[in-house]
Amino acid sequence: MATPLHIGIVACSAEGASLCYRTICAEGAALLGPHAHPEVSMHTPSLAEYVRCLDAADLQGVGELMLASARKLAGIGCDFLVCPDNTIHQAFAHVEPRSPLPWLHIADVVAAEAARRGYRRLGLMGTRWLVDSEVYPQKLAARGLACVRPGAAERDEMHRIIMDELVCGIVRPEGVACFQSVVRRFKAEQGCEAVILGCTEIPLILDDANSALPTLDSTRLLARAALLRSVGAGHAS
Repeated sequence: MATPLHIGIVACSAEGASLCYRTICAEGAALLGPHAHPEVSMHTPSLAEYVRCLDAADLQGVGELMLASARKLAGIGCDFLVCPDNTIHQAFAHVEPRSPLPWLHIADVVAAEAARRGYRRLGLMGTRWLVDSEVYPQKLAARGLACVRPGAAERDEMHRIIMDELVCGIVRPEGVACFQSVVRRFKAEQGCEAVILGCTEIPLILDDANSALPTLDSTRLLARAALLRSVGAGHAS
């Protein structure tokens, strides 16, 4: 059996990056045998550096942080990269042309899964930075899928919960209830067929068991796509 490709994780926030890493390691065994998973390396600067750039709408600065991680991961032998953070994909256009390694784009992965499942109209949840952006609308539209965004007040409250609680590993019942309420409105008022968990921390509090709509978990979907890329490309070499 050929050696799987070395996965590089360009991390931003700890909880989402940790979930991506754990998923790769835990689910690798199903493809590679007991206790086995591809080689995985991760790098992240301080989250505060990303937040400063995002608050200033400095996408070039975000891109430079991502590229700094990419170069370090390339230097230690990674074969391709993933970023388990939806928000900073806004800077992808600054990153991809200068990257030393190829990437999997998280919204491409989610859009492909939505199309595979036959969903046509999807609600989007995430930070205010992400929901205000075109990261998901563009990728979904390319597959003929519609993206429904939450209202302004919902965006603000979800952003607060994500940045003040979830990225710190804090889960409160009120936060869970807020996200559940947004999903119910997506279903009842907007005709959505599924909801995109477009922040890698949202799966800490919401999944198919407590959501009024089927969920598209961007964190785990990206991790699984990385596993398939690693194993499939590795075996083909």
